[in-house]
Amino acid sequence: MDRVGAGYDEDFYAWTQSQAAELRRADAERDNRPIDWANVAEEIESMGRSQKSEIDSRLSVLLVHLLKWLFCPDLRDRCERGWRLTIREQRKKILREIKDSPSLRAYVVDAFVEAYDDSRLRAAVEADAPDGQFPNESPFTLDQALDPAYPPELFPPEGRV
Repeated sequence: MDRVGAGYDEDFYAWTQSQAAELRRADAERDNRPIDWANVAEEIESMGRSQKSEIDSRLSVLLVHLLKWLFCPDLRDRCERGWRLTIREQRKKILREIKDSPSLRAYVVDAFVEAYDDSRLRAAVEADAPDGQFPNESPFTLDQALDPAYPPELFPPEGRV
């Protein structure tokens, strides 16, 4: 484990942030190095930011599909299977990112509100529905969105994997 923060295998995102800070510290304390420490630090931080971007993207897709399920019942017969698969996949990938980097859990909580606003508009476009068909406030919590049993009509106990 590095001397500051979580180890690489424990929390990749936290590791990227602590390593970037350590590289900048080393840059400030030394002269004449052949390594471009500031840019190396920037690249490492960028790797951590890509995890956030991955979460943003997957969270948006997840919320769009949950919204369509809840508020577009006329599309269910035709789209249910695809929506179920997409919702499962996005949950799995988001939860894997959080498992690999537990420090990102707080980010997911913060990103949820913003992702909901964007997803509401995207769901309207995808469903060819008016924006007003979807509520301004999320009808489900983040925990529900990530819950493999939610919504129960789409994931009944006998069909859960």
